[in-house]
Amino acid sequence: MVDIALIKANEGEILKMGPVTIRILEDGSKTDNRIGSMMLTIAPNTPGPAIHWHRMHDETFLVTKGKFQFTTDKGTHEANVGDYVVVPPKAIHTFGNPYDEPAEFFNTFTPAYYVDYLRMLSKEMLKIKEDGGNFKDFGEDKQRAIMAQFATFPPGDLGYMD
Repeated sequence: MVDIALIKANEGEILKMGPVTIRILEDGSKTDNRIGSMMLTIAPNTPGPAIHWHRMHDETFLVTKGKFQFTTDKGTHEANVGDYVVVPPKAIHTFGNPYDEPAEFFNTFTPAYYVDYLRMLSKEMLKIKEDGGNFKDFGEDKQRAIMAQFATFPPGDLGYMD
């Protein structure tokens, strides 16, 4: 029989990306890649990723601190503590923290392979920092190139689908 996995409050892989800190709780290694999860903390007045859609995976967001602004092709939504956002495949979206206080959410994604997107982003941002640059030097083109490797595309891009 398989046992549970308990990730203590001080455990988990930490990724730093400028004003964003990610704590990976499940990278798929314990769930045969069926689900991944993380906690994301974002500093005040910080934009999120470029607006995008996913061909193959679902995401959910449970706001645990502060508030977030979610933007879709249908409008903008404010999500407060306790609010839960569900993003199915092909839903155009982004999020950010345009507010004056830090914010945090618990995020899930299925399948779990998307955690590698976050690891790649973090690695690229670390390279920029090591080369004397800063977080703002990481442009949208670089971000989108990494996104495309994980079936994540900008609005209007069909992602090689007819």
